[in-house]
Amino acid sequence: MKRIVLFLATNLAIVLVLSITMRLLGVEPYLNANGLNLQALLIFAAVMGFGGSFISLAMSKWMAKKSVGAQVITDPRTQEELWLVQTVARQAQAAGIKMPEVAIFDSPEVNAFATGMTRNSSLVAVSTGLLRGMTKEEAEAVLGHEISHAANGDMVTMALIQGVVNTFVMFFSRVIGYVVDKVVFKTERGTGPAFFVTMIVAELVLGILASIIVMWFSRQREFRADRGGASLAGRQAMINALKRLQAQHDPQPLPEKMAAFGISGARSGGLKALFMTHPPLEDRIAALQAENQGVRG
Repeated sequence: MKRIVLFLATNLAIVLVLSITMRLLGVEPYLNANGLNLQALLIFAAVMGFGGSFISLAMSKWMAKKSVGAQVITDPRTQEELWLVQTVARQAQAAGIKMPEVAIFDSPEVNAFATGMTRNSSLVAVSTGLLRGMTKEEAEAVLGHEISHAANGDMVTMALIQGVVNTFVMFFSRVIGYVVDKVVFKTERGTGPAFFVTMIVAELVLGILASIIVMWFSRQREFRADRGGASLAGRQAMINALKRLQAQHDPQPLPEKMAAFGISGARSGGLKALFMTHPPLEDRIAALQAENQGVRG
């Protein structure tokens, strides 16, 4: 689940930096100088929102490598590395995408991720724990899952969704800040401190609510990638790989910035379930088993 949390964290940081920069340059206050210009504000929010989203997308592969210390395989030195590269090459060809970069990162946990700006410029990385803890059939299914993420263009779609979410969060937080500043605090000229404070609070609250939408999409893409992994490596192999992940007792999560990029996510219940990047493994297994029964029927 590494991919999405890294993307979201980078996106948030970039949007924050862009917002502060625009304020220091005097662009944002200009929108409020003679009353709130909603059209100009919407354009401003869209440029900032989509800008932050696509900058973080462009940085995703580089950030992923740095976050986990992934070492790209340029010249396979072992049979294991050769098998890994050959398997990814075969699956990428079957999925209709260009050969991704292939990397290994040192971690005892069973995990893997794929990221990249486009489906034909992607990175697939696996942990040393996955190579040691899974059979080749199970590992192949996990690779198929990650290749499917790349082939489905999940990261580009995520960038578009995040761009829309960013736009509306920035737009409505500033409208709320302006209304509170003018109606509650009665600021007559320009905007006062209440505008900035309210805008920041509204941006945080709306950002948390908007992330529910992003996380819902993230969970849906996992089911689709599971089906892709089943298609590339075999349905039973994909089910077995998910069961292997399910059997792990209290697995250590990936670094927070990378959490949504991996093959599995942390378990959550109650309201926390709304912010899960991945569906529960039992739901993913059940979905594949149900499809398998449907095919047999």
